Amino acid sequence: MEKNTKTLSPSAISIIDQYMNFSIGKAVCSIPYFNNRKIGAHIALRAYAGKGSPKDIREEVTVRLTKDHVSIDVLTGESLKKYLTDKKIGIDCSGLAYYILNAESEAQDRGSLGKHIHFTGAHGLFSKIRSTLRPVENCNVATFADNKNSKVIAVKDVQPGDMITMISRTNDRDHILVIHEVEYGNSAPTNIPTKIIYTHTNAYPEDGVYGTGVRQGAIDISDPEKSILEGVWSEKNLLTKASDYSVEIRRLL
Repeated sequence: MEKNTKTLSPSAISIIDQYMNFSIGKAVCSIPYFNNRKIGAHIALRAYAGKGSPKDIREEVTVRLTKDHVSIDVLTGESLKKYLTDKKIGIDCSGLAYYILNAESEAQDRGSLGKHIHFTGAHGLFSKIRSTLRPVENCNVATFADNKNSKVIAVKDVQPGDMITMISRTNDRDHILVIHEVEYGNSAPTNIPTKIIYTHTNAYPEDGVYGTGVRQGAIDISDPEKSILEGVWSEKNLLTKASDYSVEIRRLL
């Protein structure tokens, strides 16, 4: 029986694919996870601040390979991933979410995402100007999860393009997942979600140095009236982490 699914637009799915299957020559790997907490995203090049688009990252890697006298022809998926990681070139979770949701916003004829985001962390004229000029660098998980930018959605109403935001109750890093596909039941009612499939980027202890990066997971929903945390998560370590966070499904306004 054919699956009853909804997905993001082809352009948004293409962005996901470019991060998950980043290619230089014949080498293909996922873009590593990179957190910019220590360097300040607003002053670094995007590729080094965890905020680079696939195009930004490709251009910077090409330049670095030339400077380092590394031939594209000798790269493998493994060596490319190691090169990106060693050069501290990667993407963080909010940067990834921004580019996916920006592509979806443009596909829906709403224009760029930056036009709709309220940069709630921007205080003062200079900070507001900087946020307007460099939106991706100044849009973190808390910005996405602010009530001025998104609203809480029940599990039963989830759609592709919604986000799962995880706001830390301690001093840990916030996290965000972008829902790119939703499966629904084949029998009536056919609008009840049975599985949520998401994209994010993260680093787990078991990943080691070179195993981090953009990945996907799924949450099986047996009761759409219950919390998302009561679903069956394919990433058990992410569910364990979620217990220390305020977790919500949210939709951009």
